Amino acid sequence: MDRPKADSVLVLSGLDPSGAAGIAADIETINQFGLTPLPIITLLTAQNTQKVESLEVTKNDLLEHQFKLIDEDIHFNTVKIGLLGSSSQIIAISNLIKNRKQLNIVLDPILISGSNENLSSIEIIEAMKAELFPLCLVLTPNLAELNALAPGLDEQAAVASLNCPWVLVTTSDSSEAEIEHRLYHEAKLIQKFIYDKLPHKFHGSGCTLSSAISALIASGDDVDVACNKALQYTYQCLLNAKKLGKMQFHPNRTSSKLI
Repeated sequence: MDRPKADSVLVLSGLDPSGAAGIAADIETINQFGLTPLPIITLLTAQNTQKVESLEVTKNDLLEHQFKLIDEDIHFNTVKIGLLGSSSQIIAISNLIKNRKQLNIVLDPILISGSNENLSSIEIIEAMKAELFPLCLVLTPNLAELNALAPGLDEQAAVASLNCPWVLVTTSDSSEAEIEHRLYHEAKLIQKFIYDKLPHKFHGSGCTLSSAISALIASGDDVDVACNKALQYTYQCLLNAKKLGKMQFHPNRTSSKLI
């Protein structure tokens, strides 16, 4: 299927001052695919490669104002959503997307930090499921996030409960020797992607993956093709990762080969 193309991706995500994850990762990744990121910060964080200490959520009126000003000026057909700060923010974003229509929404449901701090709540999870997931084209949960979103269900039933046409389940958070990512379409498993497990802990791999998928979809790729290319790109980023801080490695997004 030929998808309409755009030269930019609007990004709604949190600011990680370490530069490894969040909107810094989104900007780097989208730039690598030759597109312009349009970044709107959903919340500020105080964190490094070892821990997250505090979050400050962007006010809804500011976020709405930023979105509307960009929308009236710059063409985009894809929105990448990362860390979200409150249920009211989720409702505000949902309303913006509903009013805009004809957008490809790629959502990375970030619930837990790479250093295992809880970044979400029951209210945020329920708001995402009710307000955002039905509007999304692609979700990219890891196994822990999938279990939190749909507790007590097996993987296929959990995916079906998310009410999103495409779900890419990543397993690097649980696998020992190999990583097997699984792509579902309409709750049916259609493809597996197997990679060797890498030895390090990484900060920002999920942001890199979902931003790469967003950039490729914005460029016209079908979802299954975009997921395959984005996984290959992300793996290259991790193979070339840099140790800048004391704990988790930074994906090396700028030196990795584009697919």
